Amino acid sequence: QVQLVESGGGSVQTGGSLRLSCAASGFTFSIYAMSWYRQGPGKERELVASISSTKSTNYADSVKGRFTISRDNVKNMVYLQMNSLKPEDTAVYYCHARRSSNGATYWGQGTQVTVSS
Repeated sequence: QVQLVESGGGSVQTGGSLRLSCAASGFTFSIYAMSWYRQGPGKERELVASISSTKSTNYADSVKGRFTISRDNVKNMVYLQMNSLKPEDTAVYYCHARRSSNGATYWGQGTQVTVSS
């Protein structure tokens, strides 16, 4: 069955770094666009970064220059390197897969990131 399993979350201080990983299985990973979303306390879920099947990337303005999304189509992994973390980055981070040709989407269970000042 389809699985997206996130890891790498945790608690850091302002200015710290974390690397989130998402292990994908059960679908043809290489043809899916992959994204990271987040949902902070009392906030709606928002798109953080995305990477297409051809490895083009997009970022939310709030994380540009600090976060980097990447993917490994051999290992079926997607990563989010987060640097210069701020308290407002505190959220549950979700891995997301989408196939544009038929709209199929999958979500991971989320991993908590907490940034303290």
